[in-house]
Amino acid sequence: MKLLLAEDEIELNQALAAVLKHNNYTVDCVYDGQEALDYLECEEYDGVILDIMMPKKNGLEVLRAIRAKKNQVPVLLLTAKSQIDDKVEGLDAGADDYLAKPFVMKELLARIRAITRRQSALTDSVLTFGNVSLDRAQFEMGVGEVKIRLANKDFQMMEMLMTNPGQVISTERFMEKIWGYDSDTEINVVWVYISNLRKKLASLDADVEIKAVRNQGYSLVKKDTVK
Repeated sequence: MKLLLAEDEIELNQALAAVLKHNNYTVDCVYDGQEALDYLECEEYDGVILDIMMPKKNGLEVLRAIRAKKNQVPVLLLTAKSQIDDKVEGLDAGADDYLAKPFVMKELLARIRAITRRQSALTDSVLTFGNVSLDRAQFEMGVGEVKIRLANKDFQMMEMLMTNPGQVISTERFMEKIWGYDSDTEINVVWVYISNLRKKLASLDADVEIKAVRNQGYSLVKKDTVK
């Protein structure tokens, strides 16, 4: 899953990002409200961790702006404030949850799981294409009764392919969505993961495969359409 972390305290931002990445989240980090808005306008996220007290635009202003544009991405508000009125204001602005500083990392991770799980319940829990299914709740890909549990990035890549069957997804798009804008990972890592997914599909005897489109990217197609 890909998260946007908006927190102006640099050390806290970096510490939170490190823990989130250790727990298999992809994270884009920003340090003010305007930057958060800019990222949210050009990228899709599975969840947003949004500090209220930020420069340029505060978290509530960011939240109201994205909700006004019908962006329903799950949002967890962070703040040093703990008064009931502040919590109510945040929730009324469209936040999915609220966590006051200081907090324990286990609780933050639990809150993130909760808000992203609620969002997943609003979409199809199981994707299907050809004879392949992808269970978003269990992170499993399967054919019939045979299932394979996918690691985080394998799952995210397969999810992108299965939500856009037949459409070409560029290598750059995979990098932005899964590894994040700020990643220093080499772009050829995408080919490595594609190769792994191809092997998993073959082991399942899938009737679909990942087709490479030269100089464009990759698409998931049924085998009888592959030339």
